[in-house]
Amino acid sequence: MMEKRLHGRYDSLKYGWLMDAKKFILLLIVMFLALRLVIGFSLVKGNSMEPTLHSGELVMYLRLNQDYQKGDVVSVRIPSGEYYVKRIIALEGDLIDIKDGKVYLNGELLEEPYIQGQTLEQNAAVHYPFRLQKGQIFVMGDNREVSMDSRHFGVVGRGQIKGKLWFQAGWGYVGKVR
Repeated sequence: MMEKRLHGRYDSLKYGWLMDAKKFILLLIVMFLALRLVIGFSLVKGNSMEPTLHSGELVMYLRLNQDYQKGDVVSVRIPSGEYYVKRIIALEGDLIDIKDGKVYLNGELLEEPYIQGQTLEQNAAVHYPFRLQKGQIFVMGDNREVSMDSRHFGVVGRGQIKGKLWFQAGWGYVGKVR
C-alpha cells in the first residue's frame, strides 16, 4: 500500500517535470522566433551617431515595420557585411545634394537639429547632386564629420535595413528620433 502511494507520488512528480520541460521548450521556441523575425539588437560602435546615440549603447530594433521614413534611425548592413546604426536621409526618387556643409533634399535645405558638425562631401561612392533610384535609401550618421555612411559606401537597399530602432538601453523609447 505504501509502495503504491510512493509510486503514485513519483509519477505525479515526473509528470510535473515533463510539463515544466514542455513549457520551457515552448518558451525557447517563441523567444527564438521573436528574436529571428520580430526584434533584433545592435550595439552602437563609435561616435558617428552622437549626440543621439553613444558608443557602447545597446539598441533594439523592430524587423516587422518596413515603412521607412526620412528621419528614422535604422540598423543597416553595409556592403562590407558590417552592421551600422544610421539615420535615413533620403528615399527613392529624392534628389540629394551637399553644399557648403549642408544637406539639400529635393532643392530645399534639410532641417537637421539632431546633427553634430558639418556635412562634407566625401570623395567616394556618390557624386552630387544625386538622384536615388527605385529601392535605394541614403543613410547618414548624426555626427557628420566622423560618420562613415552613404557618402562613403553608397546607397543601401531596403533589404539591407534590418529594422527601425525602437528602444535604446539607458535612454528608453526611441520612436522617430529627429
